[in-house]
Amino acid sequence: MNKIIINYILKNFIKTFLIIVSVFYCFGIILNLFEEIEFFKNIEVNILTPLLLTCIFIPSVLIKILPFIIFISSMWFMVKLRNSRDLLALKIYGFSNLKIFMILALTSFILGWIILILVNPITSSMSKYYEQTKSSFSRDIDHLVTFNKNGLWIKENLSNKQRIISAEKPEGFDLINVTIFHLNEDSSLIEKIISKKVNIKNKKWLLEDVEIFRPSNGILIGKKYNSYRIDSIYDYEKITSLFKNFDTMSFFDLSINFKKLLERGYNKQFLTESFHVMLSLPFFLCLMTGLASIITMNTLKRTENIKFIIIGLVISVIVFYFKDLSMALGQTNRIPLLLAIWAPIIALSLFTTVGILQINEK
Repeated sequence: MNKIIINYILKNFIKTFLIIVSVFYCFGIILNLFEEIEFFKNIEVNILTPLLLTCIFIPSVLIKILPFIIFISSMWFMVKLRNSRDLLALKIYGFSNLKIFMILALTSFILGWIILILVNPITSSMSKYYEQTKSSFSRDIDHLVTFNKNGLWIKENLSNKQRIISAEKPEGFDLINVTIFHLNEDSSLIEKIISKKVNIKNKKWLLEDVEIFRPSNGILIGKKYNSYRIDSIYDYEKITSLFKNFDTMSFFDLSINFKKLLERGYNKQFLTESFHVMLSLPFFLCLMTGLASIITMNTLKRTENIKFIIIGLVISVIVFYFKDLSMALGQTNRIPLLLAIWAPIIALSLFTTVGILQINEK
């Protein structure tokens, strides 16, 4: 009998979760489709392109708001369970509030890991395709920054010339072993600059140990400088911000290739933040299910549905505000980054533990 009841709980909870995900997915498509249509309105593309890109983009958004989705799913499931008197029947068969919570929380925890391991690699690949496709249609294509196995590459379109920059790797605020080509409007070489190290902390780049080659009678003549300055539209913050996209990097990649990504020049703080934010997802889902259980299991009255909705919305806003505030403090080094990521989890754990013990007595 217990096995049948547990299967009933799991089946209906997962069904509710999938329905809520579908609703949010459809709602996300409607909202984002207008943005994609606006982007492509002056570009000749197939009419299905905006819709395709929207369908590809939305799954990564859903993962970001998954704690909110699981919270809504848990509340809806528990309200239906209570209103149909199934909750009372479960208690008659020996299922306490704590046992029901443990089943739902464990399911949410496992769902979190399934999403991280199986779904997240797919959504990250979809996000990469989305960004690459949008970039190919971007009007700002004259200014490009890319990072691959050959190092960092930057293209700038200046007022009367083009600049192409390649660097072996970034190192803090510096680029190492940099080569800069300045080309005229006919793509002919104006000068070639080689520098051992370039400081890009601001948009006035400082080049050290420099050698500049300029063509003269068909021959490149080199001249050495201890230091040299050039103006750029990019600085360290702008370049690194282009790669601070959680969506294009999967949990699997971060787990397996963390050291390789560091060696390729990715910012350690960004990689650490990405990894721990993803790692905290199953715990966050489990605790949001706990919050929903605390709210809905306090009473068996059917007349308090409006009250539950209002309380649920208020709690969701508070939780996400606290999470964003904590992350902001960590990113600005007001508190340690790891503490900023896990502080909301710790706080929710304490609150949920007390709340579950209280409802278990009812």
